[in-house]
Amino acid sequence: MLRKSFLCCTFLSLAISLAVGADTQTASAKLSAAEVVDRNVSARGGLAAWRAVQTMSWKGKMDAGTGDSAARSQRYAQGRVAPTSRMAQPNPMNAGQGDADKQVQLPFVLEMKRPRKSRMELEFAGKTAVQVYDGTNGWKLRPFLNRNDVEPYTAEEMKAAAEQSDLDGVLIDYKAKGSKVELEGTDKVEGHDTYKLKVTASSGDVRHVWVDAQSFLDVKMDGTPRRMDGKYRKVNIYLRDYRTVQGVTIPYLIETEVEGYRPTHKMTIESVVVNPKLEDSLFTKP
Repeated sequence: MLRKSFLCCTFLSLAISLAVGADTQTASAKLSAAEVVDRNVSARGGLAAWRAVQTMSWKGKMDAGTGDSAARSQRYAQGRVAPTSRMAQPNPMNAGQGDADKQVQLPFVLEMKRPRKSRMELEFAGKTAVQVYDGTNGWKLRPFLNRNDVEPYTAEEMKAAAEQSDLDGVLIDYKAKGSKVELEGTDKVEGHDTYKLKVTASSGDVRHVWVDAQSFLDVKMDGTPRRMDGKYRKVNIYLRDYRTVQGVTIPYLIETEVEGYRPTHKMTIESVVVNPKLEDSLFTKP
């Protein structure tokens, strides 16, 4: 009799647990796009905290290819914010045949300033490559290729810069940026449940952002498609290792992959400064 009673209680507890779990899943599924974004903004530190951020500086290391992979590296070893154009990479002509698939890590400094200004410096072989976007136009300097004159962004680089130049990402203050956010459903990202959001910018450009269903941090987003071997390839950007600096939460590891290509490329942030003094001259074409 005791055994029967114990089994009944066990099955009852299991049934209650399943019911509660179903209710929780149903509640999660009922979240609107606006609610998902609100929770994401809260997880990132809150709207007020981000609006108080006018400038930001990142220092770290970025993967770059040697040998034949160098040209590919410069196109997609980049993250969610400012680094958007073909950045400085080791010269393939200086690499041996056996180095074609190897990577090196190059130190970088990325400085951002509202509205939509960015400057990246990348060190290689004792030379500094520079890439700047002033919110309207972009230019670059690539001394590692013995190009000591300032070059303008290409049309493709300009498009990428315009899409990725917000220092706080695409979800924070999206209405003020003129964007529209829709919930396309749920999805799995690296084994985790996520909400898949469709973000349509005021320009009409569409990007997708995946928000973790538990932490509500954005863990994946579309990158700007890359033209590889004559075809445009989908780019995925993964955001990891979030840390809080002066009240705002920032991913310290950004990994970019071009579908069909290996290896992936990582941007590892080692230090972040919020609201450093950045003169406008840093973003002015010389």
